Amino acid sequence: MSHLRKTLAGLSSAEDFLKFLNIDYEETVVHINRLHILKRFHDYLKREKHTEDLDDQALKTLYVKLLSQAYQDFVVSDAVSEKVFKVFHQAMGVSHVSLEKVAVSAPKAR
Repeated sequence: MSHLRKTLAGLSSAEDFLKFLNIDYEETVVHINRLHILKRFHDYLKREKHTEDLDDQALKTLYVKLLSQAYQDFVVSDAVSEKVFKVFHQAMGVSHVSLEKVAVSAPKAR
């Protein structure tokens, strides 16, 4: 594991990540949305391909870009509008039902 990844693994709060990556932020935005920002950052990271091939400098550049983007999402919007967590989708009536569950509960054709 790279030095950067080891250091990041030891961080626990949104503020820790923002400070470590030298990203300016407003405390009130982070205080209200810290979990949403970290979840969005995680979601953005999951979309990236081949991050394991990046050296520490390239990885840090990517992390700064994605965490800044995640933070900005909540500067210009709010948690309810962004719907980062599943509970917000369920509150709007959006839910995921697997085909297996539909098949099990559907009446059998005669």
